[in-house]
Amino acid sequence: GLVNQVVSQLIQAIRSQEGSFGSIERLGAGSYYEHVKISEPNEFDIMLVMPVSRLQLDECDDTGAYYYLTFKRNPKEKHLFKFLDEDGKLSAFKMLQALRDIIKREVKNIKNAEVTVKRRKAGSPAITLQIKNPPAEISVDIILTLEVQQNWPPSTQDGLKIEQWLGRKVRGQFRNKSLYLVAKQNKREKVLRGNTWRLSFSHIEKDMLNNHGSSKTCCESDGLKCCRKGCLKLLKYLLEQLKMKYTKQLEKFCSYHVKTAFFHSCVMWPNDTDWHLGDLDYCFQKYLGYFLDCLQKSELPHFFIPQYNLLSLEDKASNDFLSRQINYQLNNRFPIFQE
Repeated sequence: GLVNQVVSQLIQAIRSQEGSFGSIERLGAGSYYEHVKISEPNEFDIMLVMPVSRLQLDECDDTGAYYYLTFKRNPKEKHLFKFLDEDGKLSAFKMLQALRDIIKREVKNIKNAEVTVKRRKAGSPAITLQIKNPPAEISVDIILTLEVQQNWPPSTQDGLKIEQWLGRKVRGQFRNKSLYLVAKQNKREKVLRGNTWRLSFSHIEKDMLNNHGSSKTCCESDGLKCCRKGCLKLLKYLLEQLKMKYTKQLEKFCSYHVKTAFFHSCVMWPNDTDWHLGDLDYCFQKYLGYFLDCLQKSELPHFFIPQYNLLSLEDKASNDFLSRQINYQLNNRFPIFQE
């Protein structure tokens, strides 16, 4: 409730500014809205989505995930021209900066909560708010997102292999949805100019998690229950606990690795009968086995952009470290779950 109040007030303020962000809409993303949050709801991801009619996308590396954006001829969005860099590319950095300035001014006007804007983390696509909510704090990541009504780029062509699991028709429906791009710095760029954008599929991941069964009624009130989400929550929790214990060694990992491995597992075991609620233990070990396999090979393809490997060989040392920690837990009946 508190988060909604704060965010609604901010969105009103952002919309009322002249021009640039007038058309912004909010979309809840991340684990809280996918109903796979495992601890207190103290972290929220909120996408501020801005419709843009048509953009030219140019890949800026070989991942197929990061792009430079330029406007096509005679765009409707003349009000965004002030965010172009000297090469005419839409600068994620400039747009984020402008949005951050509005938010910083507006949080001072929030009466019913103590809200601060955290310092900018280099390369992060988020503007992070801290909301004091005694005895704890709530952190809200606001993510600037462009919504473009056009075909997905070629790098996504062989991704989203859900035909056996959710069906060909559902895949077609997903691929007809808008393209989302978030203001995310590409760390591989030689010169970090802050003008890259990364594809985002949060809206579709949320759909897949909330309608995850091969039968339509899976986990509905009168349908059969499965353990898919239970497995995802367990591995998320395991990673979270290990990260708390070995912060430095595991800083490269995030819940997105676990979620991607989860989607691949749903494709490998597509039937609801593969995920019987009573088989949680067995299913979790199967899914964990796949994740360990990925760590061992340093290979976890992005679910929507198969050429993009989320576990690079450069990080082999940390992949091996995580693999050893998980194996230790597995062979000792997960002492970390008892702690």
